[in-house]
Amino acid sequence: MFLGAAALKFVFAIWRAAAELPSAARVVSGAATIALAIALVFFFWRLFVQVKRRLLWRVRRRLILSYIFIGVIPSLLILIFFLFAGSLVFMNVSAYLFRDGYEKVIEDARLSAQAAATEITRTPARVGETIERVHRIRSGAYPDVSIAYLAPDGTAALAGPWKALPVPDSVPPWLAARDAFQGAVGVPVKESPGEEDLVVRSLVKVGPGGSAGAVIVDIPLDGQVLHQVYLNTGVRLDNVFDSTDKSAATGRPAQGGRSAAFFENSLAQVDVVDWKTGAEHQDTLVLSYRLRDLYNHLSSAQAIVVRGGMRLSDALMTFLIVVGVLFLIIEAAALTMGLALARSITSSVHELFMGTERVRQGDFTHRINIASKDQLGDLADSFNQMTGSIENLLQTAAEKKRLEEELRIARQIQMSLLPRGPLDFPGLSITALCVPAREVGGDYYDFFPLGPRRLGVLIADVSGKGTSAALYMAELKGLVLSLSQIYQSPRQLLIEVNRIISDNLDTRSFITMTYAVIDLDACTMTFARAGHTPVVFLKDGDARGAQSLIPNGIVVGLRIPGAHEKFVELLEEQRIDLGRGDVIALYTDGITEAMDVRSDLFGDARLSRLVAEHGHLDAADLRERILREIEAFVGNADQHDDMTMILMKVETAAAVPERVAV
Repeated sequence: MFLGAAALKFVFAIWRAAAELPSAARVVSGAATIALAIALVFFFWRLFVQVKRRLLWRVRRRLILSYIFIGVIPSLLILIFFLFAGSLVFMNVSAYLFRDGYEKVIEDARLSAQAAATEITRTPARVGETIERVHRIRSGAYPDVSIAYLAPDGTAALAGPWKALPVPDSVPPWLAARDAFQGAVGVPVKESPGEEDLVVRSLVKVGPGGSAGAVIVDIPLDGQVLHQVYLNTGVRLDNVFDSTDKSAATGRPAQGGRSAAFFENSLAQVDVVDWKTGAEHQDTLVLSYRLRDLYNHLSSAQAIVVRGGMRLSDALMTFLIVVGVLFLIIEAAALTMGLALARSITSSVHELFMGTERVRQGDFTHRINIASKDQLGDLADSFNQMTGSIENLLQTAAEKKRLEEELRIARQIQMSLLPRGPLDFPGLSITALCVPAREVGGDYYDFFPLGPRRLGVLIADVSGKGTSAALYMAELKGLVLSLSQIYQSPRQLLIEVNRIISDNLDTRSFITMTYAVIDLDACTMTFARAGHTPVVFLKDGDARGAQSLIPNGIVVGLRIPGAHEKFVELLEEQRIDLGRGDVIALYTDGITEAMDVRSDLFGDARLSRLVAEHGHLDAADLRERILREIEAFVGNADQHDDMTMILMKVETAAAVPERVAV
């Protein structure tokens, strides 16, 4: 029913574009519309029922619906779009053509009035003959045209029936300053409130300022005039409504004697004047047209004749119809082929589904048999190979899960080796962070209380990342923890660490580290650096800003001949004086070597600048400021190295002046 009704509506639409439908065809078209509505209601009801029964569970039905939504529905939408677009174009063209014919009537009235006024000016004694002659000439085209000459003494010379409007007795006051007028005057229809008849009126004054009178020409827009406009434009005027009148019109029959079909109506508006007062308003014109008549009127300009005596416009229309029919045939063929392909595809998908069900139940011996030599056949072969090794994959997954669990535990253990919570050391504000690049990392920091006012601070970076670096880090913690209670000098401690740990590292590993001892009683910090990043030091109030302190020293743990002797020779210990407000920053290379998406480095200079700009903040706020700057710089780039940083700010100092140069 749906396809039949849709096909009938499409045929009737083409038929209506070419010619007017007979009464029987209109009845069939209405029945097709009802059948189309019934079919659509039935489709939606069936869709609701089938969805409840898991209609869309099968892939085949999904593909069929996909073909319909991709192929059929867009075609219908395109068809509807072009129908409405064509209707809009024809509505605008019809309004324009009628307005053109209407303007021609106004121009004819003006020319008649101008001709009579000119002749009266030349021969004022023959006014009556002039009026009669102009009326006789113009009445051939407009039988009900009426002409009047209003003399200055109040007398008038008339010609024509004056059916629509009464004979004017004088020029209205609102035209006193104008020499001419042309336009439409509305005449209300008594039996139809809100409707008007239009009369085209033109006035031309005779003599300077109308001193010799005036000529008035009226052309009623009656059936004869509108029929002539229809012959010239292909558009009929059915009704005229006063746009300012809110009373309901009873609706007179169309003057053309026919009821316009769908998409064959249009509207236009014209300016109308009240002759007595000069007040203007707009009337709405209800227009109708036949598509065929309007098309013939527009295509009459293309008088080119092609082979066989057919006009070029008719040949193009025939070509358009042929293309439309071919479009329908191709669409139907595409839908049929799509359904066939859907069937072939979904059969293979069903086999794959059954195979996965067997595998889900634990039957790894099941094999899929798809004979087609296409991508689905290759997929079946791959599936069969997969089921043969699926047990190994499950074992691998279990092993991976076990390793991940062990790494999670290793991370917890590693984090437990680092200092927990804020360090409460009187006179010194301390904050730190450690962010491994993997589950576990090789960065390490620690604090060693050496007395009521002395604190040992260590930061280190084991080469590489992962489990091996974390194990070396744990070994380093125990070693420094014991040596810090024995050696007060940072240099001596690092020398002893290098001597002990170099025997335990493999040849591809080494450690960079900085160890510092802060003595708040002496207001000093003594530190040694073994190949580690610089120490950033900001002296409160120092105009030079933050300084990078880089005493000599090579990495710990090198296993090459003479490495320990070279380590002792190069290692340098440095001491700086501390005062209230001074800031000390220790960090690993993961901070300054953080990279953005363009592989640009964050850099030591940027870090020193941040410390100098925000050194007035406490240690925790300064850390958050630096972290935000690093995150903004890195953006969406991945973290490639462990990031560790210690920030310390001197809160109290005694005995030593606070402004001692380094």
